[in-house]
Amino acid sequence: MKFSVADLLDQLPGQEPLPIAKLEKALGLTATGDQELLRIALTGLGRVGVLEEGELGISRSSDAGLIEARLRCSSKGFCFALRDDGEEDIYIRDHQLNHAWNGDRVLVRITREGGRRRSPEGSIQCILQRQTTSLLAQVEQQNDRLVAVPLDDRLLTALELPVADAVHLNPPEEAVVEVRVDRYPVAQLAPQGHVARSLAIHAGEEADRELLLTKHGLHDRPAAPRSSPKAIADKDRDDLTGLPTLLLGGWTGTNAPILPAVSLEESDTGVRLWIHAPALAERLSAGGPLDLWLREQAEALCLGRAWLPLVPSAHSKAATFAPGQSEAALSVALDLDADGALQHFRFCRSRIRPDGLVDGAALQALAERKPKSRTLPAALKGLKDQLPLLERLIALAGQLRDRRLAAGSLDLDLATPAIASLGDLLASDPDLSREGWLPRFEATQATALLRELTLPAHQALGQHLEAMELPALYAVNPAPEAEDVNEVAKAALALEVPLELSADGNASAQELATAFAGTDRARVLQQQLCDTVRPVALAAEPGPNLLAGEPRALAAWCFPSLHYADLWNQQLLVLLLVEGKDRPSVRHKTRVDLAADSCHGSIDWPLLAPSQLNPFQEARSEALIQRLNGRSRFVQELRLDTLAMAQAREAEPLVGQTLQGVISGVQSYGFFVEVPPSQVEGLVHVSSLVDDWYEYRSRQNRLVGRKNRRTYMLGDRVEVVIQKVDVLRHQIDLAVVLPEGDGTEFAADGPSGANQAEPDQADASEQAPSPGTADREDNALAGSSSEG
Repeated sequence: MKFSVADLLDQLPGQEPLPIAKLEKALGLTATGDQELLRIALTGLGRVGVLEEGELGISRSSDAGLIEARLRCSSKGFCFALRDDGEEDIYIRDHQLNHAWNGDRVLVRITREGGRRRSPEGSIQCILQRQTTSLLAQVEQQNDRLVAVPLDDRLLTALELPVADAVHLNPPEEAVVEVRVDRYPVAQLAPQGHVARSLAIHAGEEADRELLLTKHGLHDRPAAPRSSPKAIADKDRDDLTGLPTLLLGGWTGTNAPILPAVSLEESDTGVRLWIHAPALAERLSAGGPLDLWLREQAEALCLGRAWLPLVPSAHSKAATFAPGQSEAALSVALDLDADGALQHFRFCRSRIRPDGLVDGAALQALAERKPKSRTLPAALKGLKDQLPLLERLIALAGQLRDRRLAAGSLDLDLATPAIASLGDLLASDPDLSREGWLPRFEATQATALLRELTLPAHQALGQHLEAMELPALYAVNPAPEAEDVNEVAKAALALEVPLELSADGNASAQELATAFAGTDRARVLQQQLCDTVRPVALAAEPGPNLLAGEPRALAAWCFPSLHYADLWNQQLLVLLLVEGKDRPSVRHKTRVDLAADSCHGSIDWPLLAPSQLNPFQEARSEALIQRLNGRSRFVQELRLDTLAMAQAREAEPLVGQTLQGVISGVQSYGFFVEVPPSQVEGLVHVSSLVDDWYEYRSRQNRLVGRKNRRTYMLGDRVEVVIQKVDVLRHQIDLAVVLPEGDGTEFAADGPSGANQAEPDQADASEQAPSPGTADREDNALAGSSSEG
């Protein structure tokens, strides 16, 4: 089938009916067979209450009880529907899944309202879009069936294979297979697939990248439509080639996205900061085939030392900045006062000529250089004339960072472990992280400097597009729930971490991060804090962005080859600068400057013709925003998967060794330990604690021995032995080393490893688990071989 239910619903954004003929055209269905499949789908969707058909055509159901969500499962069978509207996640029992798989987009109906310490429950009414089209698996013979058993334990099913695939029953040592899904489960029929190829598990970094690409379905990525970048004329462009300009280059991977350039000028009241973004929006047609393809891809993907680029190489090459070369740009002049606050701004189409490239080696050499030293390190010799500018930029970045933190933003000291294969993932994000928190600012990282310097540019465009009433894509980040933050504060108090709460008894995430930084449990408590913050998301309406310290409107635009949302906002900016009407009519002599904030509040006429504006207004649908936010989540999952595989590879040579780690999480089934040097996280299962019967005390984040009163508590240092490493499942099995002289006999009143919940916890058979259950298991527990 050439369309999914989600594709179909995307063509029906509102309650207005759409004739079937127009629906066929919108979906590109010209063959009779495809049109017949559409009618079958419409009939089925009508019967389950998703669509309604009338004389004027097809429309969405008016049933408000149907909720769009994304399914998230764990290896233990716990499944949650993660809602797009940000409301509480919905627990789905296994008999209510209706053949949906982990990652699928679904429509859910709530069957039981949530209560205190219990999630609402629901059933899946319709699968909107399948996430898994291929998977990594092992081939097994189960009675008379040949099946593929997924390596991802969150896919709670096996696929039937054709007899010909029996050749993969005894694969070469350390190999898995890629299975393509031919039929999803329907009614009583099981899913079917076929083996596409065999993949080696231990064949080096390139092979690991191939495993990641296969696991996440990136081999099926469609090719970009043929398109040549548009030539850009110098007419009406500001010549800024004489302005001292630097490139801050923090990426070295192949096909890495383009980064902006920066300039700085002194003024009477402060400084004028210039941000020059690559003029990618001017090199392609908005709404054209390439633009539509880019909307689907949404993000550039980093796989360590290599990227899957968002933008075709021809367009990227045409827009890339290089020292000494003149290139077109989209620039903004940001007037900042002495405290770094944004006062005024003005955008322009420009041409720049960067004077030098600043990389990590140069910044490190500058940081280590003694103030009065007469010698210049080799890494700085090419930047000799630009050193004063670079030093001022570093100072300004620190000042902007301090302002951001003062406004409530959250920085955490959770650096990515220094594993060489991670490549560009080791660098800080050059823009706002979608996670809702930022790694600690490092002045020796070019991307960290760029992040702070470009933030006022995103704030300026957000304010400008809101004032111009143009259909921008805004980045919003509301504050975390006070209840969630207070739970972390309670956990810290239980660990005897001194805290000072505000007058209303609530703690802010930033206050907790500061308090945790001075303790010996800083890392694990900051990891707990991560779970409370809300991710940055795209929205059609402006809203606060706590991470940026922006109370009203933020629209990113400086990284168009990294995120499609930046390219979208660039397209609006170019349209305004080129086609915007700066006066009501030709009879009016006075013009307003549409490129500057000075025009805000003085425009009472249409800025653009309907033919120019309508395509953007129609395209900025809820479906587009959900798509872009979904791809942002996918990028984060891919990043975590890449990190987990690299950490597991680092742990493989350590099997059998005794290492000291830190307890990073405690659950009823055991505790997680972070083990250096890669900070890989493994599980010590309660079944391996044979010296006593351990009770789980959730409020105190600890396991306590009933007889010997030994405790395993969040942040404790423990010695562990790495017993097993499963690279593909990212599972590390650990065993704790007991102090010398301790016995290992079982407790007299019960078997070792029994999980004892606190008396006030509801029985699992009567109460739905919390949403965190699935997330925590995905990290390390799923399918652990030490599980008892």
